[in-house]
Amino acid sequence: MIFLSYIKTNVTEFITKLRSLCATLKINIIWLLAVMWLESRLNPKAVNSNGGATGLIQFMPSTAIALGTTTTALYNMSNVQQLVYVYKYLKPYAPKIKNFYDLYLAIFFPLAMGKPDSWIIHSDNLTAERVANANPGFDLDKNKQITIAEFKAAVNKLLPAEALKAIVEPGIKIIPLVVSGLIIGYIYNKIRA
Repeated sequence: MIFLSYIKTNVTEFITKLRSLCATLKINIIWLLAVMWLESRLNPKAVNSNGGATGLIQFMPSTAIALGTTTTALYNMSNVQQLVYVYKYLKPYAPKIKNFYDLYLAIFFPLAMGKPDSWIIHSDNLTAERVANANPGFDLDKNKQITIAEFKAAVNKLLPAEALKAIVEPGIKIIPLVVSGLIIGYIYNKIRA
């Protein structure tokens, strides 16, 4: 399974719970794995020194509090335990998630979801320049603005080819990938035991 090698603990339980979460939210499991890989390399203890974002999807401190927890508590949770908060965070956005980029924007900059490719990422409280300065890897033309098209292009460059293919090519069978991932996870756990 794509990204399986990045899941270091609770492999089978994590994939099983993730598959259930994605089915409930009606989102593709590969999309969510890709976002988690981009944000934290699937490390529940990942912390961004710029702003304190923590965990699988890099919860900002204010977001964690809004979800009824803290980044410290998230840091001390397992990957499986954090999925409760991933679900809580994504649930309100689920009806608007139509593709991988919508899902990633729900985490990166929710206001940008559903906007045209020419839209410049910003808000009333956050200038386009400040967004670009905080995320220089997404400002491909270095003009201090990130359009939705730039965001998509930057994400496409960051993803492994196998993941990008599974995300953008319609008809990729996800269930066999999940089943094979569970089998590999089971074998991996047996070998380690």
